Amino acid sequence: MFDRLLPAIEDSIKSDKGAMPAVFEGLDHILEKKVPRATSSIHSSHELFYLREGKVEFTIAGRKVAVEKGSTLIIRPNTVHSVRIITSVADTLTLYFGFAKDHDNVKLAQPSLESFMDFAEGDDPVEETSPYILLSGSYKKSISNIMERIVEEKNHDDISKDLMMRILTVELMITLSRAMKREWEESLRVRNGKARELVLIAREYMDDNYDRGITVANASSYVYLSQGYFTRAFREEFGISPMAYLMKKRIDKACELLENNEIKVSGVATQAGFSSPQRFNVAFRKQMGMTPMEYRKKHTER
Repeated sequence: MFDRLLPAIEDSIKSDKGAMPAVFEGLDHILEKKVPRATSSIHSSHELFYLREGKVEFTIAGRKVAVEKGSTLIIRPNTVHSVRIITSVADTLTLYFGFAKDHDNVKLAQPSLESFMDFAEGDDPVEETSPYILLSGSYKKSISNIMERIVEEKNHDDISKDLMMRILTVELMITLSRAMKREWEESLRVRNGKARELVLIAREYMDDNYDRGITVANASSYVYLSQGYFTRAFREEFGISPMAYLMKKRIDKACELLENNEIKVSGVATQAGFSSPQRFNVAFRKQMGMTPMEYRKKHTER
């Protein structure tokens, strides 16, 4: 039974498009202050460092970064870095991971961690490039638990070890993505100017795509904000909810199209971004106080 079931599960993991995340190495170390360490190191993969106990100081691309108990540090590939032990000992857990191109058709999340990391690290023009990401929020326990399980799985030769490693790594990537999003949103609360900038970008995205049936969730994901935070920030900036804004754009477009008798009402619904003529009729009547056909008749008989 397991011989048939496990390959089927593995195939389902590979069912969508994207790059497969992979942990290349896992290290469980007790670092002592008195033991000399290499001056610097560099890796071709992402380095995920979790500090169980103690305090250390990293130097990453010339920047000093203090890391305390419970914090998680992600260092970008090909970044020169070194670590100095501040306390007498430091209990650490390190994973080296990347996105393996030889595993086809795997999707992590929408948006994927790979694209989110590009954004968070500065490949998107709204943020300056940073050689690292430091996480110390509410997700730290979840991250450390998954890391511990990955190292344990890697060190044992149990049935379907590779499959379990992949599942745990995907879970880790999604948890990291959520943690980075939370950190990003919290930083925006301090830097309101950046929040305003992202809301403006999202509004432009909505203006360009409202007729394609996009949702508020699509707009919030476009700028890597949770839907709840995005909705509040959008309302504060424009005095209207993003849902109401999208609806107004679609109704305005529908009114314009209804004045052309050559376009069927069902065609108007589609071109204005509604998912069905029924939803269009309900929304139009609620907004305009009349049906689309009544509006057409009123405005084409003038």
